[in-house]
Amino acid sequence: MREAIVVGVKTPDVPAEVGVGPHPKPWPTGPNYDPELLAEGDRRNVVDKYRYWSLDAVVADLDTQRNPFHVGIENFHHDFNIGSVVRTANAFLAKEVHIVGRKRWNRRGAMVTDRYQHVRHHLDPLALADWARENDVVIIGVDNVPGSVPLETCELPENCVLLFGQEGEGLTTQAREVCDSVLSIAQFGSTRSINAGAAAAIAMHAWIRQHRFGKLP
Repeated sequence: MREAIVVGVKTPDVPAEVGVGPHPKPWPTGPNYDPELLAEGDRRNVVDKYRYWSLDAVVADLDTQRNPFHVGIENFHHDFNIGSVVRTANAFLAKEVHIVGRKRWNRRGAMVTDRYQHVRHHLDPLALADWARENDVVIIGVDNVPGSVPLETCELPENCVLLFGQEGEGLTTQAREVCDSVLSIAQFGSTRSINAGAAAAIAMHAWIRQHRFGKLP
């Protein structure tokens, strides 16, 4: 007998459950574990190493490993891309994220990674420049403007802050003026610029490629 074949019927998508459930007893011991997470489960988007760890313990451990580069982004439009930049900075373990301009920023794109990332606020680019001078950090702007140097051919300083502008406008004039140099990302299509979050990810990965893996051919 032939089996009946049902055509055109779609089963509903069931989202996969994130994380892990309650930890079986006996529970692991140590100051890094959170009793509430052990009892109720850990549904956070963290790597396996940090399952059931308290937030403070995760941040403290990350602080022992952070890379020396910083990420800065101007905030004058309440741009949702800022959250994406913060999330990527967490993925590449930037030392700090610097919000330049408005103190309040759109956190939706960060997907709560801002809890694990140190975020500092500066009133304007001049304030960022003062901080960079005091901490011996080079400011590298990233924007496709006349006179910019290709990121693909540039050796990034180890101690630097990669500074980005808002979607569309790019870096403000004042921000460009405080940069030690401005780099561009090679593009070959019809649009003038790429998404600010994407640009930040490319530049951060360029730093990682140079300083965590050495010079590659």
